[in-house]
Amino acid sequence: MDISDIQNYYDAIIVGAGAGGLYTALSLPETAKILVICKREPTVCNSHLAQGGIAAVYKPVDDDNTSLHTNDTFVAGGFKNNPDSVKILVTQAAQEIQHIIDIGVDFDRDDTGEYDRTLEGGHSRRRIFHHKDSTGAEITRAIREAVLARDNITFLDNALMCRLEKLDSGFAADVLKDDVHTTYTAPYVVLATGGIGRVYEYTTNTAIATGDGITAAYELGAQITGLSLIQFHPTAYHDKARECFLISESVRGEGAHLLNCHKERFMQKYDERLELAPRDVVSHFIMVEAKETGSDEFYLDITHEDRDYLAARFPMIFEFLLTQGIDMSKDLIPVYPCQHYLMGGINVDTSARTDIDGLYAVGECSHTGVHGNNRLASNSLLEALVFGHRAADDISAKLTTPTEPFSYTFEEPADAVHIPTGLRTEIRRIMQQAYFVIPDKEQARTGFERVLEINKLLEQGNFIIDRDYVEAKSLATVAYIILKEII
Repeated sequence: MDISDIQNYYDAIIVGAGAGGLYTALSLPETAKILVICKREPTVCNSHLAQGGIAAVYKPVDDDNTSLHTNDTFVAGGFKNNPDSVKILVTQAAQEIQHIIDIGVDFDRDDTGEYDRTLEGGHSRRRIFHHKDSTGAEITRAIREAVLARDNITFLDNALMCRLEKLDSGFAADVLKDDVHTTYTAPYVVLATGGIGRVYEYTTNTAIATGDGITAAYELGAQITGLSLIQFHPTAYHDKARECFLISESVRGEGAHLLNCHKERFMQKYDERLELAPRDVVSHFIMVEAKETGSDEFYLDITHEDRDYLAARFPMIFEFLLTQGIDMSKDLIPVYPCQHYLMGGINVDTSARTDIDGLYAVGECSHTGVHGNNRLASNSLLEALVFGHRAADDISAKLTTPTEPFSYTFEEPADAVHIPTGLRTEIRRIMQQAYFVIPDKEQARTGFERVLEINKLLEQGNFIIDRDYVEAKSLATVAYIILKEII
């Protein structure tokens, strides 16, 4: 065997470098040879953007327990959650919180030195650990630093997995970096590629969220479950940018009021939990109120809070709004629902295993069943850690059986051409019209036919396998599955 084949062979390949992928890598033994593939720069991932925090019953306290966290998770999810997965999530939470604290995550503390936990929509207790309003950035920073300090882990940034093949011995991944295709092999692959937000015109997701991992798993024959279970966050900053800035749930948790175009509160008409109802409920009734008032103008009002407090508690949001000419201590914040999160994905068991031997999925691209029909705020980072750890434990047990390195050669298309322009833009427009908060069945049926045509074009055409092709194919596949579920 050529020496390069051996060098490109790993015990496990992890595709994705957000919280789920990084934590899986960190939880694997230091004796294992691990490859982490990061699609863009390390900070370009949905985990990094997470503002509010991470939910956990950390230590026994008088007013909170895992039963309450379980119930809140079920209520938010419409009781469609997987009970086994939820039990694992809430009971393993304290362990993972302690671990990330030990590796250097700096959660905010109150004046007494205790962790300052906040409240978010759907939670009955203040159990959200946070680092100002940039919790995801802090968590991924600490885990990434720990990962990069490991000699057994190779970290490839700005690297795109273009193709994934299942072989008798494991998997082969075709990775594009610096315009060069390289094949890496391993007996185990963990998909941690994040969400599908870029299938929409407007999303809070980063540029990496094109559903690449879901598409790779689907093409291998893995079960994809509930891809139409999409969460629309009720309070994205309303400026119609493709990547919308999120006004965190925790702003409402600290007392912000939601106002309609008449600058009046309205949630009291629809739900006794008011602004702190679960996200799907608030988003739905914003759309109802928009129809009733004939306006898409909505606002968050937290002007009753002190300016210094807001600047300290929400520094990232505060500074962003100042760049938009808004002082949140004096001015109303324009908001509107926006695509935010995916509850469905690659179906996995409680060890994050798919139904393809050796293939795992963690984080937003997976479907553990934890979230049911709607994710409870701040359960996403927790899910990534808990099930990333469980995937690592399962792989670690299997790594005790030695495997032989193997190689694979991907065929490169001859005389290939670049994909036609505009396909991704067209897919986004179709999805925005067909399914925004409330599905439009007629638009979905029309859009489905066009998406079928695009899929056929990409599958049968002789196209250069580059970033444009991979992302267009991923978006077309994701749109096809979603629209098929809702028509």
